[in-house]
Amino acid sequence: MATSTQAAPKNNSTNVKKIRYAVVGLGWFAQAAALPSFTHAENSELVALVSDDEVKRQELGQQYGIAKTYSYDGYEACLNSGEVDAVYIALPNHLHREYTERAAKAGVHVLCEKPMAVTPEDCEAMIRVCRDNNVKLMIAYRLHLEEANLRAIEVLKSGEIGEPRIFNSVFTQQVKDEDNIRLRKEVGGGVLDDIGIYCINACRYLFQDDPIEVFAASANNGEARFKEVDEVTSAILRFPQDRLATFTVSFGAAKASSYRVIGTQGDLQVEPAYTWQGEISHRITVEGETEEQSFAGHDQLAAEFIYFSDCILQNKDPEPSGQEGLIDVRIIQALYESIKTGQPVRLANLDRSKRPSAQQMINRPPLEEEPELVHANEPGKS
Repeated sequence: MATSTQAAPKNNSTNVKKIRYAVVGLGWFAQAAALPSFTHAENSELVALVSDDEVKRQELGQQYGIAKTYSYDGYEACLNSGEVDAVYIALPNHLHREYTERAAKAGVHVLCEKPMAVTPEDCEAMIRVCRDNNVKLMIAYRLHLEEANLRAIEVLKSGEIGEPRIFNSVFTQQVKDEDNIRLRKEVGGGVLDDIGIYCINACRYLFQDDPIEVFAASANNGEARFKEVDEVTSAILRFPQDRLATFTVSFGAAKASSYRVIGTQGDLQVEPAYTWQGEISHRITVEGETEEQSFAGHDQLAAEFIYFSDCILQNKDPEPSGQEGLIDVRIIQALYESIKTGQPVRLANLDRSKRPSAQQMINRPPLEEEPELVHANEPGKS
């Protein structure tokens, strides 16, 4: 990553008050969460849209007052226009590496959705090209800036529930449309990649450590929509000091999103743990006494843009870095190996020293209205 001794990128974006973004890929999440959030990101500005869907470019351009729209063939023109300082990449997973490399070589900073890429080799290439071209690379772990999850880290650090020993999580939803990219393996879809990564990342930031061994098993009820990816996967991750994390994720079950950390003196439950909007609650039980606390919903994507823009403007390395993304992809690949072999898989030292903390918390008002979607549906709608 860039350091304070390195030259500024060629677009000299550190001299501007607002970082100018192009959003690359205009699927459901980009439309529902990312595009409208720029109104709450005071140091960030949406200036360009990139998509091969002409209707999306035209209608969303009009909706957000964006004059500069590009097809994917025009991506280079966008990057070299001199009008873009950073890209937010919300493309299918298998395209993350290519579009990151192209941006970095043009001197444009990269905020890339998770999972970072399909393979560890792709992640390593992304880290290398951003470092070599002196641009910032951040992976879009929005919960690293979100109050309820950061407060959960504080609860565990405080010793309130004793020594954390067990993490358990469930994250499920229905993905009904057979054509949804989440159900297509060739583009990096799959339940571990799409939602399992939340559970993996959560147990890592809650335990403030990385697993040393993993085991997983998958099941499939045979529906046509699951012909390329499994319906449900359960996993066990062994951490140092013999702490265990378990989770189950599914594309074929009712919507659920929660985790529970059990310590030697009590436990913490968080629900809905991984949501991008709405309230999140804590339920802490110690020696039979239970306390509950709710955290108001905030604009989590605005927080991401504010944080990343500040890193660019102040020449700071983002905490959810390429290394953070690489570690999760290594864990996902080890879980796939375990599913294939039916055996536990050992992990090499994952080497992560910097982790999210409450100092990163950014709260902005929630989005007031649901934006009108163009050629896009929520995962649960067919």
